[in-house]
Amino acid sequence: MMLASIEAAAIRALFSAALLVCASSAWSQSSGPRHGVAMYGEPALPADFTHLPYANPDAPKGGRLSIGFQGAFDSLNPFNLKSGTAAQGLNGNVFQPLMARSGDEPFTLYGLIAESIETDAARTWVIFRLNPRAKFSDGAPVTADDVLFTFNLLKTRGRPQHRAAYGMVKSIEALDAHTLRYDLTDANDRELPLGLALMPVLPRHATNVERFDDATLTPPIGSGPYVISEVRPGESLRLERNRDYWAKDLPIHRGLYNFDEIRIEYFRDSASLYEALKGGLVDYRDETNPTRWLTGYDFPSLRDGRIVKQSEPVGGAKGMIGFAFNTRREKFKDVRVREAIGYAFDFEWINVNLYGGLYQRTRSFFDETELASTGRPADERERALLAQWPGAVRADAMAGDLTPPRSDGTGRDRDNARKALALLKQAGWSLQDGALRNDRGDAFGFEILVVDRSQERLALNYSNSLRRIGIDARVRSVDEVQYQRRRQKFDFDMMMGTWIASNSPGNEQRNRWSSMAAKQESSFNLAGAASPALDGLMAKIVSVDSREDYAAAVRAFDRVLLSGFYIVPLFHSSHQWFAHSAELERPKTSPKFLAPLFGATLDAWWRRKP
Repeated sequence: MMLASIEAAAIRALFSAALLVCASSAWSQSSGPRHGVAMYGEPALPADFTHLPYANPDAPKGGRLSIGFQGAFDSLNPFNLKSGTAAQGLNGNVFQPLMARSGDEPFTLYGLIAESIETDAARTWVIFRLNPRAKFSDGAPVTADDVLFTFNLLKTRGRPQHRAAYGMVKSIEALDAHTLRYDLTDANDRELPLGLALMPVLPRHATNVERFDDATLTPPIGSGPYVISEVRPGESLRLERNRDYWAKDLPIHRGLYNFDEIRIEYFRDSASLYEALKGGLVDYRDETNPTRWLTGYDFPSLRDGRIVKQSEPVGGAKGMIGFAFNTRREKFKDVRVREAIGYAFDFEWINVNLYGGLYQRTRSFFDETELASTGRPADERERALLAQWPGAVRADAMAGDLTPPRSDGTGRDRDNARKALALLKQAGWSLQDGALRNDRGDAFGFEILVVDRSQERLALNYSNSLRRIGIDARVRSVDEVQYQRRRQKFDFDMMMGTWIASNSPGNEQRNRWSSMAAKQESSFNLAGAASPALDGLMAKIVSVDSREDYAAAVRAFDRVLLSGFYIVPLFHSSHQWFAHSAELERPKTSPKFLAPLFGATLDAWWRRKP
């Protein structure tokens, strides 16, 4: 009996040793714990960096920032499916992730709650070691148990992007109170460790799991530099500095979060927000109306120097704003119909007559970067990728020549109208007594959903252009709450969408363009795009291991999107227009890749001391 026990013990010892050898072999590719991680290459900042390049480490602390947002809010939980109208300004200030992004690099993260990250060359696993000083605003320590809790909660009940990304994790375990290991075997996703590093950490002891799916106005507990001190539902929030903020001296935050108090006011429309700036009720405002930018900034507080008007170039990808077709609707399923409707948008006339010529037409989902496909023919890498999906890219898109149509600028371009009608006829629609009809006599009409006056003005102009080719496009204006609810349920024909471009596109594209997201309520796949080519290229984007292959995959992805005519592209400015109180100051250097440049609550700014 004793001999059998000894033999069993020896077998167990040999088996354990074998496991250790295997584990050692699997981990041997790791370069050890690192202070940061980049999507490709190495982090630009060394392990002993003292502050971000666009932060002033000597910025004075104190004072109040008053800032305004348009719309309203009915929840303080930005992580569940009902967060379409969640209050802005919470992420970063109240909730913070394991690691923080640098706005000076396309996609690089540095330690915050997690003081280090470790992974292998293929990124089949990742280890986060938490800073033992990390704690929530109520003084409770942030532990591996809180990270496990948050991961499992968001994986099952979070927003679609959380569920999709975290669902690729094979397993997660706490190695000790401050160390977590994720097994990413078979995920084949080089971006996944960075996505996991951006996960916010919620306090297990202070999160109501049973009510997590509900909208709530109960101030949450986070680990960030501010706490919510006052809530006026739908109207305003007040954030106060957490004097005991644990990470105030970390390099990633030195020179940031300088205001003692942040007052966030909500306004029904942009005109009200503009008047609030003029009257000194808010300290800062981004201007998005070019006509007002050209003619409206001539008021007493600006003339006497209390308000400063500035414009600054924005680096990186410009993103896309456009009228999105809901291809779940039968009338928009034919790509020829979508292309034809795009011919009716007269950018040249609109830009001069409505916007003072300040805009340029957006041609790509990654405009003004090497990732844009327009203006360059597909290279060998792209052609090899796209060969898997014959017909997914048009010949002109493959050549880099597919761009939004140009008009003669008269507002009544007949050539574009003829092209549109020719495409519509191919799709089974023709003009009959001034109305576009199919063989059954059904008239072609749809609704354009808008939420504010600037959208309404643009949509009305577009509607008039569509009427010239026999399409009855009705403009429907609704309030912010109804707008968000209809967006979440895809209850619209056409609406304006904004696709903010990352300078390192990755998993966020799944929530915008994947077949799965097309069926998931509250996703950002407004168009309902469901294409094997898009799905396949999204998988390529996050799995390739060289910058050259990555750029080729993104450009191929761009070509497929453009060939699908899922939206009518609008326009962009290469500059950010803004005005602010003269009492506010900011660093001389702006981040290279943030858009907007300064973040929602001006994280690197400060108030000048008297």
